[in-house]
Amino acid sequence: MVIGGLSGGSGKSVATVGLIAALKERGLVIPFKKGPDYIDAGWMGKAAGRPCYNLDPYLMTPDSLKNSFFSHAAGADFAVIEGNRGLFDGVDPDGSYSTAELALALDLPVLLVVNCSKTTRTVAAMVLGCRGLEPRLRLAGVILNQIATPRHETVIRQAVEKYTGVPVLGIVPRLKTDIFPMRHLGVTPHQESTTADAAVAKLAELARENFDLEKIIGCMQQLPQNLQPGNRNPEPKIRIGVLRDAAFQFYYQENLEALEAQGAELVMIDALQARQLPDVDALYIGGGFPETSARQLAANRTFRASIRQAAENGLPIYAECGGLIFLGRSLILEGEEFPMADVFPITFGLAKKPQAHGYSIFLVELQNAFYPIGARVKGHEFRYSTVDHWDGQPEQLALKVERGTGFVSRRDGLVKNNVLALYTHVLAPGTPDWVAGLVRAATRYAALRKGE
Repeated sequence: MVIGGLSGGSGKSVATVGLIAALKERGLVIPFKKGPDYIDAGWMGKAAGRPCYNLDPYLMTPDSLKNSFFSHAAGADFAVIEGNRGLFDGVDPDGSYSTAELALALDLPVLLVVNCSKTTRTVAAMVLGCRGLEPRLRLAGVILNQIATPRHETVIRQAVEKYTGVPVLGIVPRLKTDIFPMRHLGVTPHQESTTADAAVAKLAELARENFDLEKIIGCMQQLPQNLQPGNRNPEPKIRIGVLRDAAFQFYYQENLEALEAQGAELVMIDALQARQLPDVDALYIGGGFPETSARQLAANRTFRASIRQAAENGLPIYAECGGLIFLGRSLILEGEEFPMADVFPITFGLAKKPQAHGYSIFLVELQNAFYPIGARVKGHEFRYSTVDHWDGQPEQLALKVERGTGFVSRRDGLVKNNVLALYTHVLAPGTPDWVAGLVRAATRYAALRKGE
């Protein structure tokens, strides 16, 4: 089933995490997040007790999207997909790549979450509008969010069911405090929360008490019985390090699995605790919040030095967003400067508003260790960081940004030896060049070290 809403902030995540946690008590739940999201996906994975996968119709072809969904859902008792933004919101007035389009592509019913704050019968009009705008869409039911009193619930429930014929399958009562811990950039990732287990347990209880779980399960689409899981991974031939800790946590599960499927052994590394980089054939540094761990990253001098030396020695390093910041010279936060790995002569800062947010497309124009020249790659950007000082010139950057912001002057991709650092995030099922490039670079480096 797909969980949709009328807008961002409608309560989809609360309802979805609660539903997943409640369903987990009844069987194996595979969670999916629509769109290029890391934080919601992390909470969904926490509730399910297993990784969440991303389905993005903009970044993935229709075939790769269906293959990813059906192969990962194989063997599951339940598959739950959380949509993003409003149900019909896409990249154009026709709603292309929207949650509704995803539900239609996978032939799945939608459970609609509606924020009912300061409204009653109007909720029926909103549900009726959703039902009428796309008649092919199967609205299985409605979850009423922000319900203040039993009377509030009764009036809305009766109006929705009378005028739309869509059943109300649960409510989320108005809560005095946020269940998800919040901070300066929104919801805190579960990896950094000390109350994550308690939050998931509370949402599971909320769903058990307020959702009609039997009816929700009854509305779910039965998946084909002949689904096959993805291929088993071959014997590892290369070792790829992955910085994964409180500072670097933004990784698509698909990206990691794609590397393993191509013969990579993944070595997880804690940049806050490890004294030096272990023996690896390549390094992948994803995004995250290095600013919240800047003091610890700066204090780990020996690890930063080992990264800088590895880059000088030609180790293939692929760094996205937060990883790019870590490879810079320093990060300035509230007037205090924190040294980073100093692979590139860049001083970063942090703004209070997003500096880039949305889908991106880049064209590879200069030689680098990972992408062939001429490749056109879709990805996405989401950053608050600023480039406060850089000694280079835009024409030195390997990537021309056709859509999005990039590093500076609509360009992205800093290159040094076998290092490529960029603001754009990519999703492996939609970017086969990324998987092939990283594995190829690691294989070449391993062979050089062995003298082959």
